[in-house]
Amino acid sequence: MRPSAIKRYAPTALFVVACLIFASFALGPEIFGHGKTKDYPLWFWVGRQALHGADIYAPNANGAFRFLYPPFAAALIAPLSLLGKAPMYACLTIANIAAWGATVMLSARLCGGASDQPAWVRIAPSLLLAPFIFDIFDLGQPNLALLATTLGGFALLRGGRPIGAGALFGLAAAIKAFPLAVFPWLVWRRQWRAAVATLAFLSVFLVLAPAPVLGLRHNLVELSEWGHGMLLSGGEQGFGQRPQQNWSWKNQSLIAVGNRLLRPINAEDAGRLPIEINLFDTSFRTANAIVAGLAMVIGLVFLALTPSPARRTDASDASEWGVLAILTTIASPLARQYYFVWLLYPVTVLVRRAASDPGGRASLITWSALTASFALMALSLPWPYSHWVQAAGNNLLAAAILIGALVWWMRRDQAPVTALAHPGRPGRPPWRSGASARRAASVK
Repeated sequence: MRPSAIKRYAPTALFVVACLIFASFALGPEIFGHGKTKDYPLWFWVGRQALHGADIYAPNANGAFRFLYPPFAAALIAPLSLLGKAPMYACLTIANIAAWGATVMLSARLCGGASDQPAWVRIAPSLLLAPFIFDIFDLGQPNLALLATTLGGFALLRGGRPIGAGALFGLAAAIKAFPLAVFPWLVWRRQWRAAVATLAFLSVFLVLAPAPVLGLRHNLVELSEWGHGMLLSGGEQGFGQRPQQNWSWKNQSLIAVGNRLLRPINAEDAGRLPIEINLFDTSFRTANAIVAGLAMVIGLVFLALTPSPARRTDASDASEWGVLAILTTIASPLARQYYFVWLLYPVTVLVRRAASDPGGRASLITWSALTASFALMALSLPWPYSHWVQAAGNNLLAAAILIGALVWWMRRDQAPVTALAHPGRPGRPPWRSGASARRAASVK
């Protein structure tokens, strides 16, 4: 086969093969075995509960919610439950395949750069993050779809369609709350129409959209129950209806890792030898005050380092959105392994930037950051003492390294001080990288 044909068809062929393999883990047990486990049966149950007007937040044996998402998510999957388990699982799997493909395409579009890059550049990000992508299919989680939706919002922002962008951001937050972390960035960037649209569409999706399935009054009752049980509950023993998981090594969020480092908490599952990694012995209140302060500092430093509106470029925006995607992930109170599938976009940015400067200093810095980051994430594999490493936040530290590399690229790709915004679109960055903007300024 000619090299040009390999370059053209290899990524698509590998994508199809990977989808078939991942889909087999989602559908095979249900069709040929004793039934699929993980979260799939829960989605079927909650869909049927919604259709019959029953309580979608009925407690499990421990008295906690079985279903943790807003009622809008239940309304979305309710019609699928009419199909039966296997067809419903097939629809969810197809949705994840579509989300993966959309994420790959949108990531490439938002990154920009040369269109004739080698095939491995398109393959590498998904290959590196294959374990997280597999988890999405195996568990039946929507995080990949939420990433695709959020990237679609960024693409609409770049295209000058803030209302549509706000609709997508609101949609993602109505399915699973954590993507709402994008909202403060919209305010910082003075994307007022997108910010208002995000809140408006979020309200519509939460209050009105489920009404045809749940009924308006029943939906308001369910929404209130979800809000009190998920958003307004929490304490030293845990939060969000899963206290046994909140401080566990399985949770790699900034909140969880911070608490494990700042106060004595058993990070291991019940029935196993305890794991405590705390460096200090503070109270619950003090630990969370420190974590909140650290989170605020991280957010403010990120906003301070973002290029001014006149210096933004498409290349700097790509890195800025990459940092935002990572911060959204680690800011979620519960960030289990599969949450880090959101690294797919940031890693795509860095791989494409490294490939654009083969053999250069920028490439060396970028590949070093990627290598260090994935070496840390590889420690989550079932090695001896892997639970200790995860309790210490290996994925969180890996994400921090990627943030550093992205910030470096973001600053590098910003336009020079003398560069002006695109004359036809005030306040929008020019359609060129920082390097090309600097060359244009030097010519002037």
